[in-house]
Amino acid sequence: MKESYGTLSQTINGLKSEGYDLDLNIQEECIVCHQNDLSLSSDDFEIDKVYRFEGESNPDDSSVLYAISSPKFNVKGLLVNGYGIYSDEVSDALVEKLQRHVK
Repeated sequence: MKESYGTLSQTINGLKSEGYDLDLNIQEECIVCHQNDLSLSSDDFEIDKVYRFEGESNPDDSSVLYAISSPKFNVKGLLVNGYGIYSDEVSDALVEKLQRHVK
């Protein structure tokens, strides 16, 4: 896994070629994959790598890309998230696990 692939889209494509082929989303107390109806609690996945992207013209366009794997379910996927968009409905354990990797 490279330290940098370039842009967000280049990084997504590079990681997909390395097997991170699922699209993951945050949903309340877990990370979900709608492609295979999988739900991962904070104990079910590992964050393999985090990539940060700053908006060139607007700081509000910043985002974080997480390369996530779950040995328990034998899956790899990607979660794209903007800085600071965690809602009150997201579990504290999930927010803490994601934020601990973004420094």
